[in-house]
Amino acid sequence: MITEVHPFHQLFISLALGLLVGLQRQWVEAPLGGIRTFALISVFGTLCAFIAKPFGGWILVAGLFGVIAVILVGNFSHKKTFDTEKHSVLSTEVAMLVMYAVGILAGIGPLWLAAAAAGVLVIVLQLKIELHGLTARFNENEIKAFMQFVLISLIILPVVPDRTMGPFNVVNPHEIWLMVILIVAISLTGYVIYKFFGSKAGSLLGGILGGIISSTATTASYGRRSKESPQDISHNAVIISLAWTTVYIRLMIEVAVAAPGFKTVYLPLLIITLVSLFSTLGVWRHSESKQTIMPTQENPSELKTALVFGTLYAAIIFVSAAAKEYFGNKGLLAAAFISGVTDLDAITLSTSRLVYSGKILATEGWPVILMAILSNLLFKGGIAAVLGGKKLLKALMVPLTGSVVAVILMLIFGGLNF
Repeated sequence: MITEVHPFHQLFISLALGLLVGLQRQWVEAPLGGIRTFALISVFGTLCAFIAKPFGGWILVAGLFGVIAVILVGNFSHKKTFDTEKHSVLSTEVAMLVMYAVGILAGIGPLWLAAAAAGVLVIVLQLKIELHGLTARFNENEIKAFMQFVLISLIILPVVPDRTMGPFNVVNPHEIWLMVILIVAISLTGYVIYKFFGSKAGSLLGGILGGIISSTATTASYGRRSKESPQDISHNAVIISLAWTTVYIRLMIEVAVAAPGFKTVYLPLLIITLVSLFSTLGVWRHSESKQTIMPTQENPSELKTALVFGTLYAAIIFVSAAAKEYFGNKGLLAAAFISGVTDLDAITLSTSRLVYSGKILATEGWPVILMAILSNLLFKGGIAAVLGGKKLLKALMVPLTGSVVAVILMLIFGGLNF
């Protein structure tokens, strides 16, 4: 086993990374440096790292000042030839400093990290137009959404107490807020995709985004549309059914994050996903492919939304623990059926955390999630029938019935025997 990389190997990697970034700068005709300059800066950083091993870290600081001096001299000597409209001089300067750090990493740190840093740098530099175009498409609401996510994840989370409290020792404010961040992150991802691609999306993207953001809201929205435009019922049914399918994939991601060892739930969720997916394909075969104008989605990172979900999660995890304590597994299933009507995320995450903490067994946990899925399916089926009418319900009958039957069979032959 190789325990130490040869210095010549480190120098070669450093040179290659410098050439890579320098090639990009040379190609866009950056005024301050090209392929040779960046290669030399990277190799200089690696040599400084070698020298710093016997002589101390001050060598690295001295090298940094040397690179800064080179940048300043370059700026002064080329200031009359800069075309600020065409080139971003500051980007090149920052890239030089980053490549000096990459060179140091190649000399004293893991080579994969140096390579990754250089790779990210060259991609960011190359995608200048695309990144500028991306930011130009954001409006005040999108920027607000990102800032609110920063608020709940980086500002509020560190000050939330990390200790269990309450009669059953299951309510942990820090853990609750982590679950809030997880759900907001997933929903925010869907929201961003929706803002860029979902305003005019096909059935596939419309259904997936609907499942990521809110399958219940998607069912209600397209149910109303089916009432207003009966000719689009088959198309709307595909979107609704696909949103339901996407939810199960979303739940698997949530379980993987909240309780990595809770593996027994994956098979039931995979089965229900496949049943729902194949049922959706059946609906899709009888539908007409067309674009759809997706319903307006609310910003999922609103502080009010986060607080509501956090409160709901805390209530469900407390009620689940109490139901288990006083009524056993039947009480746990009853609590799941009630709480799963309008929200699957909270019951899935709370059950996963109860399994993770050892409050309930994994064999007791997955039937709870399935019971919540069952009630949620019935509720959304009811929404489709009330808002969309009998024709929409008929179009959704195969995915709805197939999923409900699959859940009931798994509960009968596995889940209700614990």
